[in-house]
Amino acid sequence: MRNLKKGITAPLGFLANGICCGIKEKSYDLALIYTKPKATAACLYTTNKLKGAPLVVTKEHLQKSKKRASAIIINSGNANTGNGLKGIEDAKVMAATTASCLNLKKEEVLVASTGIIGVPLPVDKIKEGIKVLSKELSEEGGVKAALAIMTTDTLPKECSLSFKIEERVVTVGGMSKGAGMIHPKLATTLTFITTDISINYQLLKEALKSSADKTLNLITIDGDTSPNDMVVILANGLAGNKRITKKDQDFYKLQDTLREVLLNLALMIVKDGEGATKLIQIQMVNAKSASQAKKVAFAVANSPLVKTAFFGEDLNWGRIISAIGNSQTNLDINKVAIYLGENLLVKDGAKAFSSLDKLKELLKEKEIYLKIDLHQGKEELKVWTTDLSLEYVKINSNYRT
Repeated sequence: MRNLKKGITAPLGFLANGICCGIKEKSYDLALIYTKPKATAACLYTTNKLKGAPLVVTKEHLQKSKKRASAIIINSGNANTGNGLKGIEDAKVMAATTASCLNLKKEEVLVASTGIIGVPLPVDKIKEGIKVLSKELSEEGGVKAALAIMTTDTLPKECSLSFKIEERVVTVGGMSKGAGMIHPKLATTLTFITTDISINYQLLKEALKSSADKTLNLITIDGDTSPNDMVVILANGLAGNKRITKKDQDFYKLQDTLREVLLNLALMIVKDGEGATKLIQIQMVNAKSASQAKKVAFAVANSPLVKTAFFGEDLNWGRIISAIGNSQTNLDINKVAIYLGENLLVKDGAKAFSSLDKLKELLKEKEIYLKIDLHQGKEELKVWTTDLSLEYVKINSNYRT
């Protein structure tokens, strides 16, 4: 695989742009992704019962277009969620305006929004913005698009990788947003992936789902799942490879590359978590099942007491083992071992260290590695989270966009 150091416009045939249309006062807030020719499209959606209007419209459009799309219009600063039928109408206006500007059918346009919930969408500003946006699409516009989907993010999140199928170069590019309301329930963020591979819908969806399950769905910042989250992949076929219609080595090459792109984006999201000062990796080993490993890992990762202890650089190992014991899974707590880096903290459910000096130094690092050994089986899993700081409270007690 080769890192192209680009984002969604790295694959052949994809153009993008981002502008400020006035949803936010001074920041980019409207993005457009476009492909010619039309692409095969697959999506994953939030499991939150409250669904943003754009998700409803996107699902409807993909059904009508038989899983094909040419453009994605995205705004930040306003989630267009909790706005009833008017919200649905406004999301459809976004799609219809984009379709008119690009000479497309409206069902070829997907819609996404992110931002504050329950505020009417300033649809007139967005319509005017789309008219400007659609005239200035380019390969260089991917950076502006990544900026335009940010909310409380402090930096844009982009990644692209390429690989070969025979002599054909295939590229996968992507961009994400996310710093808060991050918890893995199918989709954890707005993430947009583009690729020039030729592949059928069923396999594209399977590659996306399996890759997200091992990356985006293994991160958490605050345990909340947004009503607007979705992950979209567009595959336009311009790489010219023989169309993938079965799970052969070419399919697995795509899956591996897609997984790597999503992992890079996922780690960018965690590192940029609201108020975060530390990236915490929780490695589960010797679990009885994948389900057990996941339950225990997220019990620790989402524990406010564990997260605040790491923020305070306080080695309160009792909070960690307490969270494990509270994971609602059948385990023998007296077999549990916990490691900080390579250092044994807990053995057989009891304290196993004598000196705090070396361990306290590890807690000062920006990246902390925790390993939990359940001694019950052979399953392994990695989950990524953050600490919980005072800044997180400040950001979320005064959030407007």
